[in-house]
Amino acid sequence: MKKWIISFGMLLFISVLYTVPIVFSKYMSTENTKFATPKACEIWIKVEGQAEKIPLETYITGVVAAEMPVSFEKEALKAQAIAARTYALKSTNYGKKAIVPTVTRQVFYNEEQRKANWASDFPGNERKIVEAVQETKGQVLLYQNELITAMFHSTSNGKTESAYGYSGNDIPYLQTVDSSSDRSSPKFTALKEWTLAEWNTLWPIQWQPADFNRLQFIYNDSERVERIQLGTHVWTGREVRTLLQIPSTDFTLSYNSANEKVQVYTKGYGHGVGMSQYGAEAMAKIGKTATDILMHYYQGTEIKMLDTCLK
Repeated sequence: MKKWIISFGMLLFISVLYTVPIVFSKYMSTENTKFATPKACEIWIKVEGQAEKIPLETYITGVVAAEMPVSFEKEALKAQAIAARTYALKSTNYGKKAIVPTVTRQVFYNEEQRKANWASDFPGNERKIVEAVQETKGQVLLYQNELITAMFHSTSNGKTESAYGYSGNDIPYLQTVDSSSDRSSPKFTALKEWTLAEWNTLWPIQWQPADFNRLQFIYNDSERVERIQLGTHVWTGREVRTLLQIPSTDFTLSYNSANEKVQVYTKGYGHGVGMSQYGAEAMAKIGKTATDILMHYYQGTEIKMLDTCLK
């Protein structure tokens, strides 16, 4: 009987020796999980007109392909990727809201559109864009630890527009900076013409040829038109740009009596705020990096990796 009790006791002791480490191990595993570094979390972007949500980096590939010529230098494409990623996250509140794929937000081309646009050049072009996006994966622009409003445009008039000049809201990182290399852009200047009859269908008043000599122009610090005045009638530069569908708010209005046409001459293409895309390309061509480009156009900001799990 005693032998049986001793044998049972030994078996029970051995069982405990095996069981305690396992239980302890599971406990430690559970405790360690609580304090483990979170794995990267993926953000999905809802694009209006697209059936399914799109992973952030896939979305940025489609934006860079749509917003910047694929022929541009890789450092310019990388700068565009970082700006576009920042703009998307700010606009959608980290994917919580949908974004419209238009020039008022960000144009987006899905893979089918890219294949149609590039045809036989698709493999090489796609590889170039994807590399630019992947080499900047997760990078965003911050000002005082907050995502910036990373506005960008095609071509400036030789200097960028400030946020204050554009909207009346002063934003520290959206100030006027030099972008004189934009003069090499094919979109730097444009001329648009109307007959006087065509012109008068656009306005709430009827113009006469002599009125163009009575016009008063008021300019802002970036040499864009802040407003024009004709007698008691006043229009802002942005109102005129929208009314006439012209490329920028750096414009002149005149009447050419020789061909009896109203002529509007513009410099620059786009609102002019933030990064100039052709300016970025010019900087990249002389060896500037994506960081150099972004720090020039968004002064006082910094580039950091996005920690999506905290959002």
